[in-house]
Amino acid sequence: MLLFLSQEARPGPRPGAAAAGLGPAPGMAVCGEAVGAGSLPSELVVHIFSFLAGPDRLRASAACSHWRECLFYPALWPRLRLSLCVSPAERPRLDFLMRKCGWFVRELRVQFAADNYPSGGGGGGGGVCEGAAAEGETPLCPRWLDLLRTYLELVLCVLSSVRNNRNLQKLSLFGDISILQQHGSISNTYLGKVDPDGKKIKQIQQLFEEILGNSRQLKWLSCGFMLQIVTPTSLSSLSNPIANTMEHLSLLDNHIPGNTTLITAVELERFVNLRSLALDFCDFTAEMARVLADSNHVPLHRLSLLIHNISIMHKSLENMPEDENWKALTRNSTNLRVYIMAFNVKSDDMLRILKPSIPLERIHFDSYITCVSGAVVDLISRQYDKFLTHFILMNDVIDMSGFPDLSDNRNEDPLVLLAWRCTRLSLLAVHGYTVWAHNLIAIARLRGSDLKVLEVTEESIDFDQGELADQDVDPVHNLIEQMLASRILWPLDSVLMNSNLKLSCFVFPGG
Repeated sequence: MLLFLSQEARPGPRPGAAAAGLGPAPGMAVCGEAVGAGSLPSELVVHIFSFLAGPDRLRASAACSHWRECLFYPALWPRLRLSLCVSPAERPRLDFLMRKCGWFVRELRVQFAADNYPSGGGGGGGGVCEGAAAEGETPLCPRWLDLLRTYLELVLCVLSSVRNNRNLQKLSLFGDISILQQHGSISNTYLGKVDPDGKKIKQIQQLFEEILGNSRQLKWLSCGFMLQIVTPTSLSSLSNPIANTMEHLSLLDNHIPGNTTLITAVELERFVNLRSLALDFCDFTAEMARVLADSNHVPLHRLSLLIHNISIMHKSLENMPEDENWKALTRNSTNLRVYIMAFNVKSDDMLRILKPSIPLERIHFDSYITCVSGAVVDLISRQYDKFLTHFILMNDVIDMSGFPDLSDNRNEDPLVLLAWRCTRLSLLAVHGYTVWAHNLIAIARLRGSDLKVLEVTEESIDFDQGELADQDVDPVHNLIEQMLASRILWPLDSVLMNSNLKLSCFVFPGG
């Protein structure tokens, strides 16, 4: 604790103390002038701030103008993580913070997300729609227009503030994955309405390339689910020394036109030090796998792949890695683990994509159009039993009365077989698919305490009619009681039967 004594509050010397040489004469200050918070050296104030959490640091800076000046000392802000609501109210606060820190921050992570996106490309959830200009056109949703307009302004603010930062080591930019559901409407109709001549998009792309060109220490670059920030020429702005030392590269922008790719196998040859890579699956070709398998590259630890129905529609799967490519890659990268997110992908395509030699550790299915088949789940449990730790199954349906049942017309439920075969499974989440209560108990018993998280929405749980007839209490409550009685419920909060469960944003680990 620091104790500040002003001249008025300082106790006076004892009688005769001055004559005895034991203290100052009456009326004289110990240090010649009053001592207070404002007179502390800047170095000491900064040192005090370094022990405080961010909110406490901000409150402490309100003590006086001198402390406010010390608040944004570069050593206090080596990293900055921002979660921004796409709202006009964010702009002045963001502008102030980035103006203060943007020129020196070393690690910057920014996530852009709206509270409630409109539910459809037209008027659903967005209020009154504007009239269509021509017959057959979809009416425009004013909320989408406002969101995109604000989003572009916030992105410009962030990129402008770090354009000349040569000390930047990590740059991560994330949009909301909900935008993927509105791909056609946003990239064509809405974005064209908000930015008709494309000036703001071009400015954003130029700023992004300028940041890459000015970087001298960048080792981590992640850009996911943003709107047209990365272009096929963006990475050419990186100098060879920076590309050679880059350790993490994530380019997940599904809003580029046609069959355009953001990085080629030839360009990937420069990134010899990559430990982690995240790409659209259709961009990850057999040639890329051969480049990464070369002995000139350090072993790859993590490969994250986004499989999206829009990409499959516009790009070919003919060039995807075959089993021999995966085997060669894992020989050079023995600790490689693959993470996959599949969004609205047909089961037939998944059966084609899932090669046996992929060291698949995590897979996340999310859809509102297609449903995962029991055959896909069964294939995963058989091929990846030695690697799989995370399995997430999401179906964003509006009709709650007709969830698909993976165990339909089968002797064994595929999810139970998954829990039996995949002995490393630690997380299982299900929403929008029917899970029978007795199968849920079987899953918990099979994996026991190794299953750290089991998340199932109440709407997804179904019960045998015979069991319900013998119960006088809430069936979900009784299910939990049965699991407790069997001593298979490890901490209670690890099993979530939550009607509000929504895993809407999958962030690749390290991304």
